[in-house]
Amino acid sequence: MDKGLLIVLSGPSGVGKGTVCSVLRKRLPELVYSVSATTRAARQGEVDGVNYFFKSKEQFQDMIARDALLEYAEYVDNCYGTPRDFVERTIASGRDIILEIEVQGALKVKEKFPEGVFIFLMPPSLDELKQRITGRGTESQDTINHRMSVAVEEINLLEHYDYAVINDQIDAACHRIESIIVAEHCRRDRFVKNLTELQAATTEKA
Repeated sequence: MDKGLLIVLSGPSGVGKGTVCSVLRKRLPELVYSVSATTRAARQGEVDGVNYFFKSKEQFQDMIARDALLEYAEYVDNCYGTPRDFVERTIASGRDIILEIEVQGALKVKEKFPEGVFIFLMPPSLDELKQRITGRGTESQDTINHRMSVAVEEINLLEHYDYAVINDQIDAACHRIESIIVAEHCRRDRFVKNLTELQAATTEKA
């Protein structure tokens, strides 16, 4: 069986990662969404293993100690992380899994899972990105300036990614990402690896 792909989608705040990921999941219903582990309490209607893997702080610390997380971070007194086992089991089953994450988290994932497909979602321009952040109407001018400064720093990390996709229109951006997924499944090295494993298995049976 051809193994699945870990697709890591990241980019600056306000670029539209969540929207693109949501549309992709509707267009590709077989695409698995990476479920994070968290120490925060479940909210009404949330299901363990669907929305999050809900863990105690002791369980989360144990996952860190066992290197069972591809990345993790603390936010508002709660911890969040990407369980390695869930990702590896999904890929081994032949299904693709997508992880929507901020840039620093994506770089941590790449350190532990370099075979992933890393896609940087780009704004059409910095002016457009600023308009999107301002359009939320929830940010102070200082916060907007800080987010823009961070965005420039993150865009400068583009060299660590395999692909860059401009999010000028949602459907167009999703189509480009779908094309990347198809192309990645057709990579020569994936076929060579599968062929080598098949030959080894055949030799063992003989």
